[in-house]
Amino acid sequence: MNNDTKHMYELCKNHMHSYVLAQTTDGSQFDGIITGLDDEYVYFAVPIENNEQSHFGNDNSRLFGYGYPGFGFPGYGGPRRRFRRFVLPLVALTALSILPWY
Repeated sequence: MNNDTKHMYELCKNHMHSYVLAQTTDGSQFDGIITGLDDEYVYFAVPIENNEQSHFGNDNSRLFGYGYPGFGFPGYGGPRRRFRRFVLPLVALTALSILPWY
């Protein structure tokens, strides 16, 4: 690990389970919660946009003759997913800022 990567590793480690704004080497930014960290990767829970909701099993038309919409069975009208997992190489992370939860 070079010094920049070590610094970013320590920064991520100190802000584990925090809601952050992350910037990558290509200049893009995203917000999410740091959920894990190892020597090579940072793991985030990233909010799902409203237009992504239908891809994660909240479509009530997929009932198979049993289960009722809103009854709570995953894929059968259960609660909506609000986050997706995002894995980023540690070397691709250039900046991290803490964000408020509200």
